[in-house]
Amino acid sequence: MAAHGGKMKSVSINGVKMYTISSHQRSVAAWLSPKKQRSLRKDKNYTERLELIQDLRFETATSKIKITPDGEYLIASGIYPPQVKVYELRQFSMKFERHLDSEIIDFQILDEDYSKLAFLCADRSVNLHAKYGKHYSLRIPRMGRDIAYDCWSCDLLCAASSPDLYRINLEQGRFLSSLNTQSPALNVVSRSKFHGLVACGGEDGAVQCFDMRMKTSIGRINAVSPAGDAEEEVTAIGFDESGGFLMGVGSSAGKVLIYDLRSSSPIRVKDHMYGSPILDIKWHNTPNFDQPKLITTDTHIVKIWDPETGEGMTSIEPTAGAINDICVFNDSGLMLLALDASQIPAYFIPTLGPVPKWCSSLESLTEELEEGGQTSIYDNYKFLTKEDLEKLNLTNLIGTNLLRAYMHGFFIDFRLYKKAKALADPFAYETYIEQRKQEKLEAERRNRITMKRKIPKVKVNQELAERIVENEEAENTKKDIDGNESKKTLKKKKKGALSTEIFKDERFAQMFENKEYEIDEQSQEYLALHPMASKKQPSMVEEHFEPVVENDDQSSSDSDASEASQSSEDLGVNHKRKKSRGPRMYEVKDERHAEAFWNNISLAKEDSLPMGERVKALQDDQFSGLPNDVKLGPGGSRQISFITKSSAKYKEDDEDRMTRHEFNH
Repeated sequence: MAAHGGKMKSVSINGVKMYTISSHQRSVAAWLSPKKQRSLRKDKNYTERLELIQDLRFETATSKIKITPDGEYLIASGIYPPQVKVYELRQFSMKFERHLDSEIIDFQILDEDYSKLAFLCADRSVNLHAKYGKHYSLRIPRMGRDIAYDCWSCDLLCAASSPDLYRINLEQGRFLSSLNTQSPALNVVSRSKFHGLVACGGEDGAVQCFDMRMKTSIGRINAVSPAGDAEEEVTAIGFDESGGFLMGVGSSAGKVLIYDLRSSSPIRVKDHMYGSPILDIKWHNTPNFDQPKLITTDTHIVKIWDPETGEGMTSIEPTAGAINDICVFNDSGLMLLALDASQIPAYFIPTLGPVPKWCSSLESLTEELEEGGQTSIYDNYKFLTKEDLEKLNLTNLIGTNLLRAYMHGFFIDFRLYKKAKALADPFAYETYIEQRKQEKLEAERRNRITMKRKIPKVKVNQELAERIVENEEAENTKKDIDGNESKKTLKKKKKGALSTEIFKDERFAQMFENKEYEIDEQSQEYLALHPMASKKQPSMVEEHFEPVVENDDQSSSDSDASEASQSSEDLGVNHKRKKSRGPRMYEVKDERHAEAFWNNISLAKEDSLPMGERVKALQDDQFSGLPNDVKLGPGGSRQISFITKSSAKYKEDDEDRMTRHEFNH
């Protein structure tokens, strides 16, 4: 074994000890400088790692991993680029690797060793390989999803996005008639080595079994609905090779159902509790147990449990990436996981079974497999999402060596992050202090008992009443904030301001009830006493008219812009001359504003109303005091419609008029 001296990671779950025989749990940044990488030689935990097989890794991810029936070779497929690697276990190293044109979805080992292989690829092709390399390639009608091999008839079975199960006879070298199913598409196909039964799992949650001797269907059940998931799919099927009567079915909802082939109801349902599709189901026989254990896998976890009782033995949750496949060595407690990561971790569970013969030296190391805690080398880096980069104005660094893409964000040097943070928000500390002060004041204010005063409803001078209440509330709030204010100042403020006591005083009752005391804010007397009040509301001219820009003003502004290089004094003189030139001209906005200005009416309050209320008010005006045939038009105009009388009617009216005239005489 290569580099097997040292300690390893050990974990105990449910009293079952598990050893991690790989260095995948130590995250090593690929962009570290050579100096930093050389410094890892002094790290005891890094140097005392154990590698089960040399170069057991792919550049990006591993898709599938299997062991040959003779137990001598390990075959793994991965990306990128799409390739397959064959490892010789007795030599603890890679034997060869081959590259393919498309990504490998699944593959089957057709012989006892690696001499005959069949690869199902993502471009609908099936590639047949021999010892010397690629032998032949063919294509199936639909996109393939799973592949199985019937060694009794030399049929290669391909499940695809179609209701037909494609059959390729490798002995005759041609396609045979497909097996028709009732499912809209097939996700998985599995074959029992004990009795040769072939089972297909479809998108509709049904499992259909075929007898390859008769090439007909012998049964079909909805395998997913008993678990309460009527609309889920079948994603995995596994047969018990020891007894031959049990079958495990995995659903896309993360549940495993165990069926007896003689019954249509499941005898046990196991939920992975992750909601991820079940990827693989294996019935594992070991010398340590009389009955087989069930190993079920989804993208998050691998669970090992007893199919008879449903009790869990232990579980494996890798942290390096999502799980794609699992390989369990026969009659052993050693297993490998194919992840969405470059390395392929190995796990050894002594309770499940012994070590394989090709790595028997591992048995003597289990007593010393106690490694220290994990060391992180990302201490000098800060993880930021894309939103964080936008706040720090660092989006221009995406794609450079200063940012390293990782998962849903980026790694950045912590020193650079601190500098960018200081530049983006230089007053962050002062803002934080002010915010803390405001929070304390708000907390103190909430603890006090405050009473919200209702604005009294009066007949006259409602705006004055509201202003008195608002001023008093503002004064009370100012007292709460500034508690150190002197009493003299407060008394002076109270003498000059009106309070809500005025509503209770009988002397001032008529001011809010009698219309003769109504305040006219547009009168000359009011504007003389309150010069600032006129600035609160726009004048009638500004409301109903728009200033007219004459051609001379435009030309003068252009000439001023061309002479921007002159001194500020010249500009000031020109500006004064421009202001003193003639009266300003105004243009009325529309006929509606013209009529309102003629009647000295402000439309500000009407324009501030919602559209629904304005339409309703317009309809009320139309139907109040006007005939039904009179309609209001723009600018105060009126429209009336009538029907002219015929000429015969006019003649009758003239005759009646003449008759009345003669009768009167």
